[in-house]
Amino acid sequence: MTATDRIILSEMAFYGYHGVLAEERREGQVFLVTIDAGADLRRAGDTDDLDDTIDYRRLFDAARAIVEGPPRNLLEAVAAQIASAALADPRVQDVRVEIRKPHVKLGGAVTYAAVRVERERAP
Repeated sequence: MTATDRIILSEMAFYGYHGVLAEERREGQVFLVTIDAGADLRRAGDTDDLDDTIDYRRLFDAARAIVEGPPRNLLEAVAAQIASAALADPRVQDVRVEIRKPHVKLGGAVTYAAVRVERERAP
């Protein structure tokens, strides 16, 4: 079941070395990451207590560690790893992770390349 309450971190910018091309691995580039995590936030709304919600600093830190960590060939692998990290918090019911590569080199004009993965907690 997809949660209706959301914690959203939009376009976090990290520097990483992901890609299949030697140039990408050598020079690196900026990656923009958006995490959209679904959870029941009613208790946090009532208590105003950080312990009753998803601490988005932890989501940020996990995304940073993954993007700035060991290089992966594919954005799909990076996004899946971030989604798994978000779902490690038992309050997260579902998550959407989008990674944008704004400086992708495809031999023509393009604003960015992106991958979006969506995962749900297994019932």
